[in-house]
Amino acid sequence: MPGLWPFSGKTDDRKPLAVHAKIWGARGSIAAPGPETVKYGGNTSCVHIELGHDVSLILDAGTGIRNLGMQLGDRKVRKVHLLLTHLHLDHIQGLGFFEPAWDPSTEVHVWGPQSVTMSLEERLARYLSPPLFPVNLSEMSRSMKFHNLPEEDWEIENALIHSEPVLHQGPTVAYRIQIDDKVLAYIPDHEPARAFDLSYVDPEWISGFSLAEGADVLLHDTQFTEDEYPQRIGWGHSSVADAVAYANITKVKKLVMFHHDPLHTDSDLEDIRKRAEELWDGDPGSSPALAYEGMEIEL
Repeated sequence: MPGLWPFSGKTDDRKPLAVHAKIWGARGSIAAPGPETVKYGGNTSCVHIELGHDVSLILDAGTGIRNLGMQLGDRKVRKVHLLLTHLHLDHIQGLGFFEPAWDPSTEVHVWGPQSVTMSLEERLARYLSPPLFPVNLSEMSRSMKFHNLPEEDWEIENALIHSEPVLHQGPTVAYRIQIDDKVLAYIPDHEPARAFDLSYVDPEWISGFSLAEGADVLLHDTQFTEDEYPQRIGWGHSSVADAVAYANITKVKKLVMFHHDPLHTDSDLEDIRKRAEELWDGDPGSSPALAYEGMEIEL
């Protein structure tokens, strides 16, 4: 099964991998830098999956994509596929600062949920244009291409991609990525318990069940504590109890808790991890982990 371990930035600290994912931002709602968030990081959602030396798959363009872009720019990556879950600012705010998007030698494909009124490019341009951004989206690399998500599963290099809508505010999708026989599910903004108690419903009625079912690794929204959630029902995010219940029901092998609340300090997150361990029904040797910047996930 997949392994997780810290990454110091030195290439000799980790074994060579055929395919791996790395977290560049795990915070939700708004970036939260500062001394109390150093351990788990303050940048918003961004995950990088390497599909080859010069092809990259990126999940969301939160503020974490800026640092990722500098690394990819140094490597002169040939092609990038960016999969957006939705267009809230914490998931697109870094796009204008993503170095490969300004490099005409890099082919950048941006995928996102459909709209009946505007194209994906037009919706992104509402933010990436004056007065909110100094230049227009159209002034970025001409090699940038925009795509509505297909209705059927599709392939990017050696990865099979499945997407479907999930419960969150506004049009939001999540992704199931399969490479060979390994599966990573990415569901960063999700409130599956908004409609009903997860323990009293047929699993197939639960939002996003087929996305996560049997996944080797699930990155899932765990924004609130159980005490916080009752005052935030309908906000589109999960309590730690609901996130773990969802992971238990879908029988994932490893839950990685993601989309940390900007008000939660490193110490607060440690308390959430301890609570998740108490609720976990899976393999005791693979208890829930907290996502942090620099975490690498082997597939």
